[in-house]
Amino acid sequence: MHNLLAIILQHKQELSPQAELVFNALLFFIISIAFFFMLFKLFNFIEMAYIEYVKKHLFYNHLYVIKKKLSNERKAILRQKIKFYNNLSRKHKSYFEHRVNRTINRTEFIGKELEVNDEMKVVISATLVKLTFGLRDYKIDSVERILIYPEEFYSRTNKNYHKGEFNFGYRALVLSWKDVLHGYHVEDDNLNLAVHEFIHAIHFYYMNVRKRSTSSAIFLDSYYELTQDLDTNSNLKEELVSSKYIREYAFTNQFEFLAVIIETFIETPQEFRSQFPEIYNKVKGMLNFNFKGY
Repeated sequence: MHNLLAIILQHKQELSPQAELVFNALLFFIISIAFFFMLFKLFNFIEMAYIEYVKKHLFYNHLYVIKKKLSNERKAILRQKIKFYNNLSRKHKSYFEHRVNRTINRTEFIGKELEVNDEMKVVISATLVKLTFGLRDYKIDSVERILIYPEEFYSRTNKNYHKGEFNFGYRALVLSWKDVLHGYHVEDDNLNLAVHEFIHAIHFYYMNVRKRSTSSAIFLDSYYELTQDLDTNSNLKEELVSSKYIREYAFTNQFEFLAVIIETFIETPQEFRSQFPEIYNKVKGMLNFNFKGY
């Protein structure tokens, strides 16, 4: 490094005054970029250490240089379909709209046997935004496209009919629109197809960026603590199984367990908190959910 600096300074002396000005500006730009990169790495290191104890971001969840807006038509869909959005403050509604806008624009929506419309784009995108709204990292790269069928579809992956699936290799969610709508028409049956499938995608994404994303650290640390609690507390696990409150499908494997308990948390938070406060608090911490109704 010392030799490199000496060479740069030696050649700098050979430059014309005009070229030296350009050189100085370029050198200042490079040094500034290096400084801010080191500052970012330091901040990330400190925040990761903070998260180990507090399970929250150190400073902010929402910081946007230019907030994107939704059309009045799309905002009307949010008001009609997404109760979570209606319960937000005016400021947080603007953040929610920004994230929905960005999610719609970065996602490829593909209609299968139907034509994709704005309602589909807004409702499905708002589901992802809702689940990650307490976290900074909401751009879930494990979902690049969403395939929408009118109802149950035949899956070539496992040769069976499905209402929804997450295809990690294709970076896609495949959803039955009929069942997505059911999840929002009936809000207290602990069934929400879009929530369930997005949690699979979020889980896979956060596992892949574990060391780089503070949001993934918040999500996964609380999840691992929850599974550890259930493994060590046999009484709690037995109560969970025997209560029938969490549907049986949750106990298929760890991925389905996570999707179902968050589905339940979203749909009936008050009952969840009443029946299983320890588990409820872990899920709330996992999503960093400090919003009205939760």
